[in-house]
Amino acid sequence: MLDLDIYAQLGDLKEVDYRNTLAIATIIELLVEKDIVGRNEFARLARTLDEMSVDELKVLRRG
Repeated sequence: MLDLDIYAQLGDLKEVDYRNTLAIATIIELLVEKDIVGRNEFARLARTLDEMSVDELKVLRRG
């Protein structure tokens, strides 16, 4: 029974992950459409953040 519960929870997490990804993609598209941010600028910042360590991100947040 516990295994079934775990599989159900994983299924729920996949649904939440999908909805969060959809929301983020929608926000990005709106920002690009309204010329608030360019696709290249977004991609560059995403790469930069992806390459940063957790400690660097914490310092950036405090700044």
